[in-house]
Amino acid sequence: MRVLVTGGAGFVGTNLIKRLLSDGHTVVSLDNYTTGKKENEIEQKGVQYFDVDLLQTDNYDFFMDKPDMIYHLAAIARIQPSFEHPTYTFHSNVTATLNVLEWARGKECPVVYAGSSSSNGDKFANPYTLSKSQGEQLVELYNKVYNLPTTICRFYNVYGPHQLTEGEYCTLIGIFERQYKNDMAFTITGDGEQRRDFTHVDDIVDGLVKCGDILLTDRGHEFSGETFELGRGKNYSVNEIARLFDWPYRYTDEKPGEMRETLCTDTKARDLLGWNPERDVVDFIKKNYTRKLQ
Repeated sequence: MRVLVTGGAGFVGTNLIKRLLSDGHTVVSLDNYTTGKKENEIEQKGVQYFDVDLLQTDNYDFFMDKPDMIYHLAAIARIQPSFEHPTYTFHSNVTATLNVLEWARGKECPVVYAGSSSSNGDKFANPYTLSKSQGEQLVELYNKVYNLPTTICRFYNVYGPHQLTEGEYCTLIGIFERQYKNDMAFTITGDGEQRRDFTHVDDIVDGLVKCGDILLTDRGHEFSGETFELGRGKNYSVNEIARLFDWPYRYTDEKPGEMRETLCTDTKARDLLGWNPERDVVDFIKKNYTRKLQ
């Protein structure tokens, strides 16, 4: 199968491409390397990487004429930077999504879209959440109006290999990893009682692949247009995560626009796709950050 992955040099994209290659597929990655990294590129037959700004073109024929599947992961994927750069956030998460969908429509190519669990909260809490919600609406529009086969996968607080540990687009676990390795006290915003449904990137990738595969089966039409919540269904407070490290931490001012809690209670992915997230963040921390852990 020929697969196009946008954001393929990023955190989730890198792990997805590894899985696709292991499954025997040919992959092309399009990434502008805003948060993606050159060092994430996999030097292996069957994958090509292109430095492409999805805002600058809506014609990707040069890179892959007729893919069998598109995974659209490219996005500005954090809340706080979206306050500083709302225009770029909306262009990246909405206009670029429109470009990808329009090209996919011309190729009659199914699209799996990376949504966000923040879409379940207040869509007007921050530019990021609204932009991702509008991206989802575009996907739904192309599915209903143009009969483009699509699924939406909403991610919950992803962590794991290739997560960012530097810069403004870090995840919480990525920030803690950097501070831990550099002998710095953890910084916890607000009271630390915010709860997050941490989901390992390998489980996220498994959900993405299941969503893509099902669209290509004879039953694909039954699943086209569906939104799947990819969360483990168990959450922890930031304080609980910090204490697992047995490491000093300090509190800073609460940041605007953040959800108080994320928790996946929707079982559709499990029921319809057979998706079974097996990994727990507690085990990940104990395995990977053992310097002071019992």
